[in-house]
Amino acid sequence: MAAESPHSRTINLAMTGASGAQYGLRLLQCLVAQGCRVNVMVSKAARVVLATETDVQLPGSTSGALAVLVAYTGAKDGQLKVFGHEDWFAPPASGSGEPSPLVICPCSTGTLSALATGASNNLIERAGDVALKERRQLILVPREAPYSEVHLENMLRLTRMGVVIMPASPGFYHRPASVDDLVDFIVARLLDHLGLPQALVPRWGEGRADA
Repeated sequence: MAAESPHSRTINLAMTGASGAQYGLRLLQCLVAQGCRVNVMVSKAARVVLATETDVQLPGSTSGALAVLVAYTGAKDGQLKVFGHEDWFAPPASGSGEPSPLVICPCSTGTLSALATGASNNLIERAGDVALKERRQLILVPREAPYSEVHLENMLRLTRMGVVIMPASPGFYHRPASVDDLVDFIVARLLDHLGLPQALVPRWGEGRADA
């Protein structure tokens, strides 16, 4: 049997109530475009942020949210799955589920705290707890300023557990001309860490004129 293409991997993507909904939506678009299967989890606060920062309004039902996200991303049948906040039978809720990376983008400081202290009060927190105990790839994209001592201590604790903390702090050396360019900078780094190809932002040193 042929090996599975890396482009058809399953990625768990959660969006919580921090500002920066555009990062999560753009990442979802890119994952779908590359043929990944995506398990999507969206907190109640994230729905509010999405409606505030973008034109995407997700209904409260999982079926309604799925329909909106399929239309937004152009996903194929079965490529996206949306799970409710307390769907304990979702694959990311158990270590015996498919061993897939988890990206929480954006990641609220409340979710950061819950993961650092082992809370599992909802599906997103449980998915993070599973990723930690199973030593699976976990990437968090916090968007807050400034960070308090509590936030920094939680990030340090999680980093020591092997979590990648990737604040939504885009660079400017690629000469961004729009907000979309700034969003793509962070999404490109996320794709790099997931081991997926990206052509959103030139890599450091690419296109450099010879001296």
